[in-house]
Amino acid sequence: MFEEFRKFETTLAGRPLVVETGKMAQLASGSCLIRYGQTEIMCTATMSEKPREGVDFFPMSIDFEEKLYSVGKIPGSFQRRESRPSEKAILAARVIDRPLRPLFPKDMRNDVGIVATVMSVDPDCLPEITAMIGVSVALSISPIPWAGPIAGCSVGLVDGKFVINPTLEERAKSEMAVTVASTDELIAMIEAGANEIDNDTMFDAIMFAHKENQKIVEFIKDIQKQIGKEKIPFVSNDPDPEMYEAVKAFAIEDVKKALDTDDKRVRDERLSPIYTAVHERFDEVYPEETAKLDDCLYKLQKYIVRRWLLDEGKRVDGRGLDDMRPLNAEVDILSRVHGSGMFTRGQTQVLTVATLGTVGDAQELDGIDEQTSKRYIHHYNFPSYSVGETKPSRGPGRREIGHGALAERALLPVIPSMEEFPYTIRLVSEVLSSNGSTSQASICGSTLALMAAGVPIKAPVAGISCGLVTEGDRFITMVDIQGLEDFFGDMDFKVGGTKKGITAIQMDTKVHGLTPEIVKEAFEKTYKARCKILDEVMLPVIPEPRKELSPYAPKMLTTKIDPDKIGDVIGKQGKVIQKICAECNVKIDVEDDGSVFITSTDLEGCKQALNIIETIVNDPEVGAIYKGVVTRLMSFGAFVEIAPGKEGMVHISQLDVKRTEKVEDVVNVGDEIIVEVLPIDDQGRLNLSRRNALIKVEGLTPENDVDDTPRRPRREGSRDRDRDRDNRRGGRNNRRD
Repeated sequence: MFEEFRKFETTLAGRPLVVETGKMAQLASGSCLIRYGQTEIMCTATMSEKPREGVDFFPMSIDFEEKLYSVGKIPGSFQRRESRPSEKAILAARVIDRPLRPLFPKDMRNDVGIVATVMSVDPDCLPEITAMIGVSVALSISPIPWAGPIAGCSVGLVDGKFVINPTLEERAKSEMAVTVASTDELIAMIEAGANEIDNDTMFDAIMFAHKENQKIVEFIKDIQKQIGKEKIPFVSNDPDPEMYEAVKAFAIEDVKKALDTDDKRVRDERLSPIYTAVHERFDEVYPEETAKLDDCLYKLQKYIVRRWLLDEGKRVDGRGLDDMRPLNAEVDILSRVHGSGMFTRGQTQVLTVATLGTVGDAQELDGIDEQTSKRYIHHYNFPSYSVGETKPSRGPGRREIGHGALAERALLPVIPSMEEFPYTIRLVSEVLSSNGSTSQASICGSTLALMAAGVPIKAPVAGISCGLVTEGDRFITMVDIQGLEDFFGDMDFKVGGTKKGITAIQMDTKVHGLTPEIVKEAFEKTYKARCKILDEVMLPVIPEPRKELSPYAPKMLTTKIDPDKIGDVIGKQGKVIQKICAECNVKIDVEDDGSVFITSTDLEGCKQALNIIETIVNDPEVGAIYKGVVTRLMSFGAFVEIAPGKEGMVHISQLDVKRTEKVEDVVNVGDEIIVEVLPIDDQGRLNLSRRNALIKVEGLTPENDVDDTPRRPRREGSRDRDRDRDNRRGGRNNRRD
């Protein structure tokens, strides 16, 4: 029996927010159509009836489906249909996932599938924010066990004022783009990009958004109260408490000794025989639940690490709470790349390589927002060997895409503009070894690579993470968390920024959320840590961007031409620009506004191409010397092309320093000759002189005086007509005589 159609309305940032239920997708466990402005998204949540066997995690998937019909586009793929999700769709799904996942029971193993299908997009109302609220509604009214609701919004800083869910025009002017998700009390998720915003301003922005979220949480609670279904019971996957206590008593001292090291390899080697001993001791005691013995050992490790931190202020590797692991920075690791930098933090090591490309190398985007291309690209690779495993590479997963986007966001505010540095920039971060905080090591390694490549970044950026352990009202934060502290802790609060301010934030939690006090403390600790990394580790290695590019990097010259002249530079069917590229061994990109970018590894080739283009679009300066190619011979002179499409005539009297009887005696078609530009005649035709060029450039002396005034040829057949006319006149005179 289908549910009754219901409609719920409120406002968010002055725009209508409408939730409709009981009309669409009623076979899902929970569903709604949410409308924010004219952004409309179908949100569904579905749970399997039985738990999935053989998994030790909660199997939830979230898909953010971009439909190009939502913005009136037909997909550009060969099949003209949406294929795999774009990077932005993956990032939107991750933003929605992070505040939802901690609110599910950790011991549930039923599959949960969440889908947000974007059906219509209003540029002023972000679809990812709309989807986050819609998914929260779908879960809240469903029978799926979940401790929500949550709400989310974005906050910008426009003209010094905070703006909730800024419009498209306001986003273009905003100094920050911060997404905040909240429960009814706590801050559940933070995702931010900012133009070097100080800690206090960022904290105030987060709290401003958190306050707005409370209104939407209450709105969803009211919907849940009216039409929400009772949450269904599920089979817990937690090991029996009696089994856990038995394993704990048997192995706790051995596990403590195994964990007490700063070397991940040593720790793993010490733990391996403990796992073997536990199975030998308890497999016969619990023959039906041997797989849960490993869960008991995992819980035991978590218990020990958290007790050390909470009771003794002790970290696994012996550091103080605010101490970082040993740090190291290097540049110029690779010989022929355009720039490289390696950053090492304990057993985490990331090598980033910078590559400079032409304007035409910018990435083209085919998505539901207004961005159609980007010239700064950051990719992050996490191979299995970095954690000592052997798995085949299947391309980047969602985690790799997310970490690459975080590093890209952290560095974007300091990347020079196209006018300042007209290159496409690609960074690739290769994780060589991983023991926590690889995304933040990528930020540091990327700064090193950019400066080594000679990219004039506005300021160096460093990244650092802050961890958390909570117990009731107690909490402890620690800087630079390693793998175990991430696995067993309650938070991974990543902050990238310059010494001036924050450029990126990504906050993940395993608890329901954070208090304002925890957020403020995390900001203070990460600021001190990243300043130390910059001053003591990175800047001593390379204090500023290099002034010169790598000899293997493309050299670039730019100019601006009249847009009406673009056709002259490109030529019919592109023949002119192709000829320039072939002759000068360059690549040329021409923008619609008349901007011209000439790129080559040979600077002289760039200069030659620039000279040709300027010759095409400008009237040649009288007295200027050019090298041209003879294209045609006539009895009265030779036509010479000084640039593609730009041809002038050298009169026979101007071909040489001595008298010329026949044009063929001096030049032939295809010859390269130097010529000087003579004054334009009264008909606007281009006249050239090889004679003057030889005198000026090669210092030749004319053998006799010649008439320097070039004479344009008469039209074809004009000499014959003159001779016939003279003959006729002579005949008439003879008859008179």
